[in-house]
Parts: sequence; C-alpha cells; structure tokens
Amino acid sequence: MRTTLYQEIRSDQWPIVYRPEYNVRFVGLERLHPFDAGKWGHIFKYIKSAGLLSEDAVAVPNEATEEDLLVVHTKKYLRSLKCSFNVAAIAEVVPLCIVPNYLVQRSYLRPMRFQTGGSILAGKLALERGWAINIGGGFHHCCGSKGGGFCVYADITLLIHFVFNHHPQTVQNVMILDLDAHQGNGYQRDFKDNPNVYIVDVYNKGIYPFDKRAKEYINKKVELNHFTEDAEYLEKVAKNFDEALEEFTPQLIVYNAGTDILKGDSLGCLSVSPQGIIERDELVFRKARAGNIPIVMLTSGGYLKKTARIIATSIINLHDAGLITGPLSKY
Repeated sequence: MRTTLYQEIRSDQWPIVYRPEYNVRFVGLERLHPFDAGKWGHIFKYIKSAGLLSEDAVAVPNEATEEDLLVVHTKKYLRSLKCSFNVAAIAEVVPLCIVPNYLVQRSYLRPMRFQTGGSILAGKLALERGWAINIGGGFHHCCGSKGGGFCVYADITLLIHFVFNHHPQTVQNVMILDLDAHQGNGYQRDFKDNPNVYIVDVYNKGIYPFDKRAKEYINKKVELNHFTEDAEYLEKVAKNFDEALEEFTPQLIVYNAGTDILKGDSLGCLSVSPQGIIERDELVFRKARAGNIPIVMLTSGGYLKKTARIIATSIINLHDAGLITGPLSKY
C-alpha cells in the first residue's frame, strides 16, 4: 500500500500535525458558514505564541491523493465531488452551487484533503511517539460512500485502515472515543459489526444527525440532553471510558475531541465550560497514558470564535501536566 502520507519526521519535531493550507479562504464565502474557516491557523498561532513549539517543530502533512482516498471511498463518491452542487450540500453553503468546481476544489476540498492527510500521518506518529495531535480533521459524519455535516472525507476511517494495513503486527484493535457534541455516524457505518473497532460516542441526542441505523453500531452509547453541564458531562465521560477500557483492549485510541460541547455553541447545544473542556482532554490523555495506549487527537467540531484559544490552552495544559512532551519545550 504505497503512500506519501506515511512520512518520517525529524527527532526535533513534535507529533503535532499542521500546515497553513488547512485553512479555508474562499473570496469571503467562508463567512457564510457557521464554522470558523481559519480555526486551525488560530490554534497553531496561540500554541506558537505561548512558546510551546516553533514553525520548524510542527509535523507537516502531505495532501491525501485520490489513491489514498480510494482506500475507503468509492469512486462514485469521489466523482460526485466534481459537482459543486454536491459539495455545497455537504458543506451547507448554498452559494457554492454556482461556483466553478475548480475553485471549489482549490479553496475548499484541497484544505480538507490536507487535513485528511494530517489525520493519517498523526495515526502513524501516535504509534511511534505514544501520542499525536492533528490540529484539524475529525470529519466523523463522512463515510466511504457519503459526506454530510460539513464532512467531505472520512479521515477517521482512513486513519484506522492505514494503521491496520501498515501495522498489522502491532495494531489489531482500535478504540474510537468520540466526544464531539454530535453522533459520529460516518465511521459508525464504515465499521459496522467490525469486532476490531470499539466505538464510544458521547453526544447530544437532540441534534443532527439523528442516524438511528448508525447508532446500532456504537458499542458504548452515551446520549446527553440539551444544556448538559460540566459535572454531569465529565462524570459520564470518565465512567464510560473506564468501562470501555475494561471491556476492550486497544492498541490505539482515536480521540475525536470536538469542542462544540462549549456553552453557547448553537450547533452543539450543550453547556460545558472552557475549563470543562480542558479537564476533559486531560482526563482522556491521563487514562490513555496510564495504560500505555497510544492516542491520536483530532480537533473536530467547534463553532465559536473563542474555540481556537480553548483548544490551544488545552494542548498547553496537556504539556504542563506532563502528558505530552516535545523536543523544543521551553517549560
């Protein structure tokens, strides 16, 4: 299985994956979307300004090629993305319908392919370094044959298939821990009835995608009500994650760390505080590291402008707590 995505990084680089091409710039059309189209660049800027890492210390991914995407995606689905109308439906930006597809490819789909390549690289680095973070990715509503909910490529499914294909001797079992506010129906459909992938999904039951069929494939389903706050949320995450680790022994955890659980996020409709998000991420990493289980974190959803700073603060906290380390640390 040949690919340019599984590249080596230098010993002086962190297993934190990012490149400026992650960010979407589309002659102003990105402002019509609830998502902060520059979120990923803002996260990196905040981490960089805190002195945690430099431009040279970040791992730079390659763009996922059609051959890479075909590991999971159908040819029919990839062909459908050559129609701007189809992409507009997935991105939920109606004006994209009338934009020439070459511009849609360059300004929207190409950034998503770079983020997808970043998720796949982060999976490899997590196995080598014990942890990795892609400042992007987490497109959990996309499956091999269909996109939706802003998610164009099935990066979580791809990450796991690449790990299984490239590391068959060391990785037989993978756990997906999805703490985005929305149900991760894309990869759930991809891994239905797969005993080697164990799914924990903690989500608001009253919002998109309402995918009843995909719910049948969740191993540990935790449905939340609107406006769930810190204490209840953190208690349920800790309890169910512990139970999952007792039931299943993974050689890798894919952590979909959505921040749309934040109070005030109109798409997540939960009420977790910024500190609650920081404590959640620390809780997850602490349990994974205590069990010597490699963990890869994807940033996924989060639709408020202040989300980027919260994610950056959480990553810095993981470092300060001794849960992630890097060669250029100044602390």
